[in-house]
Amino acid sequence: MEGTRLVSVVLVRFLVITVFYCNLYLTAASHWSKALYPSAYRVKRGTPAFINPTFQKSVKDINLLYEILLSGLHLEEEDLFSEVDEELASLRRVQTLEVICKDVLPRKLSDIRRLIAELTRRGGSLRREDFERTVLTMVYMAQKLTHAPPGYQRQLWAEALLELQQAVRQDLTLR
Repeated sequence: MEGTRLVSVVLVRFLVITVFYCNLYLTAASHWSKALYPSAYRVKRGTPAFINPTFQKSVKDINLLYEILLSGLHLEEEDLFSEVDEELASLRRVQTLEVICKDVLPRKLSDIRRLIAELTRRGGSLRREDFERTVLTMVYMAQKLTHAPPGYQRQLWAEALLELQQAVRQDLTLR
């Protein structure tokens, strides 16, 4: 009798722990699926250091990003730093920017539309890394728009860029 009770208690504890871990797993999975940039949470280039990469960690990094953008970073090309100063392109911090631009930023119009829908659905201001990625997505879209042939596709990209700009402006007014 007492042996069966002990088995029942152990079984109930096991079930409670299993339900707890299952709930924890489902909560974590739903958190990642709600992320603005879900690809940022996947391991990049074989190193865990690139999970959720961010470029701007200080004012010095912001100035570096501004300098890189002014020197000719082309986000729509495969070789991002083809026209950037070699000294700038060789900096270690630029490797993180390359991972963000190649692996995290959305490249297809459908992904950008999903991002815009998620931005308009959310309330409150963006986290710093999401704001950084959104602005870099706008840079990518502006560069893509300048090289797009006139027509329907160009109009779709222009409308998406305008909507993304409005979402960023709304975020800035919340701060």
